[in-house]
Amino acid sequence: MRTTHRSDVGFDVIRAVALALPEVEESLSYGMPAFKVRGKLMVRLREDSETVVLKISWEDRERLMMIAPETFFMTEHYHGYPVVLVRFALLKPAELPALMERAWREVAPKSLLKKYLPGTRFEN
Repeated sequence: MRTTHRSDVGFDVIRAVALALPEVEESLSYGMPAFKVRGKLMVRLREDSETVVLKISWEDRERLMMIAPETFFMTEHYHGYPVVLVRFALLKPAELPALMERAWREVAPKSLLKKYLPGTRFEN
């Protein structure tokens, strides 16, 4: 298990990584900055400005919370949704691109996935 630390990942870094993905647009969700793909929520800043709600598969959510519970966690409100809460200041900067790509894959329609990831078979 990794030790708790502060990283260089701020919301401005999350914004840059999210907007680098195909067809991601900045928007609002519950009055907070959010990033969506064709109108579907991928990630949003929570009201505490220290965590984000990240769209993710159920399996990845459980795995991440087991590996790094200080960084990835859940509240009762989100239990029924395929998301994980992320204390982004505890992320290693190198972890962010893969996390954001996972979220993008969760919400991008099949046609968009095929366009940017040709030759891959998609189940969603």
